[in-house]
Amino acid sequence: MAPGHTHTTTMSTPGRPNTVRLVFLGAAGVGKSALILRFLHDRFEHKYTRTVEELHVLEYDTTGSGKMRLEVLDTSGSYSFPAMRELSIRHSDAFALVYAVDDPGSLEEVRRLRDEILELRGDKSAPITVVGNKADLKDSEGRVLLAADVMATVEGEWDANFVEASARTGGNTVGVFQALLQQVNLPHLSPTVRRRRDTMPRPAGKKRPPLKKHNSCVLS
Repeated sequence: MAPGHTHTTTMSTPGRPNTVRLVFLGAAGVGKSALILRFLHDRFEHKYTRTVEELHVLEYDTTGSGKMRLEVLDTSGSYSFPAMRELSIRHSDAFALVYAVDDPGSLEEVRRLRDEILELRGDKSAPITVVGNKADLKDSEGRVLLAADVMATVEGEWDANFVEASARTGGNTVGVFQALLQQVNLPHLSPTVRRRRDTMPRPAGKKRPPLKKHNSCVLS
């Protein structure tokens, strides 16, 4: 793990769970929905379906922190919804910027999204985790982006987390969410919780103001 600092602000209403929202951003087709589906339901859909916006909700009990409400916002990779993307950036607590290891253009989109987040948030320490999906691909199968090269940029220049994972095989998808939760100083989901994480997408509700938190710990 890379050294970092943590600034924690907990929003809590008596009788209601603390809420944290994670948002997945990236180019169309890189596997944002597939990563979320693999984590929440431990399955993989081979047929690509375009996402507009879906909000997945998971509530669980933690030791010491009480009941938590984890919201995972899955966004469109299309440029057709810039206003929705801006709202998701302004009102989320941590960001997963997803690219595919066989698509250099998708990494450029991650770079552009990072710039947009910093501009909209005005926060150089925005809690960002860069996720390389399709980590199971070998060079002979189309991989063109090497983990070491991307990690050097993400950790060294951007001061962000870096994780590679595979939605197809399930490899390290839990690590993606562990990295995001570390950034907002929340405990990891236990295996018991992960077995009960069967949630259904819900319409995105009222937007909340963002929490300013950052932890530059790295899982790779």
